[in-house]
Amino acid sequence: MKFQNILSETNNGITTITINRPSKLNALNRDTIQELHKAFEAAENSSKTKVIIITGSGEKAFVAGADISEFADFSVEEGGKLAAKGQELLFDFVANLSKPVIAAVNGFALGGGLELAMAAHFRVASNNAKMGLPEVSLGVIPGYGGTQRLPQLVGKGRAMEMIMTAGMIDATQALEYGLVNHVTTPEELLEFTEKIAGKIMRNSSVAIASAINAINANYQDGENGFEVEIEEFGNCFGTEDFKEGTQAFLQKRKAVFPGK
Repeated sequence: MKFQNILSETNNGITTITINRPSKLNALNRDTIQELHKAFEAAENSSKTKVIIITGSGEKAFVAGADISEFADFSVEEGGKLAAKGQELLFDFVANLSKPVIAAVNGFALGGGLELAMAAHFRVASNNAKMGLPEVSLGVIPGYGGTQRLPQLVGKGRAMEMIMTAGMIDATQALEYGLVNHVTTPEELLEFTEKIAGKIMRNSSVAIASAINAINANYQDGENGFEVEIEEFGNCFGTEDFKEGTQAFLQKRKAVFPGK
């Protein structure tokens, strides 16, 4: 699959998707969102992919935001459609993938960039990263899930302050807030993230998919997370991975999971 704005490469079970518009600080335009959707969809459906890493090319930016020139003259109706389509194609899509998605945040993650990082299942940042949702400085609000996911990750008060001030926080503050799980040097970012991916891949991909679904259920209107957990827990008992995992434990050996 050939792309104009992104790169996608799979090695040793890890698919690394890189937004490759360094001259635009990897800003998200319509074409890039569409390509990202296709790349994530392909990784989700590939038996070769166990973990997905999303990052940006160059040293300056993960994603510096959306491409404002594309929607500066939109009407109310067009603005609503823009947000709905973006969430459907990319942000909600990524959040609900059954394969783990880790954002390796290098440099600026602003606006849609931070929203993409937050849609990933968790985040690792380089120590030169800067994160923020500056949309109110443009007379608009975050429209790709930012007003929902940021409070879930950092708490209501901190999210309110970040969104209202349109300010940026650095990697140290993001770690303190719980917005990122780890901070590394820029040089170590991908290697460190791949090591975490390696730890994930030792475990049952079927069970991990069930865990993602159960965890996400707690944040969805009309869903009872405990009920989804019970259902997913029960479903695990019917899988080959469960049989292998329990037998390996009882036989005091390492499990070799068949996966999907």
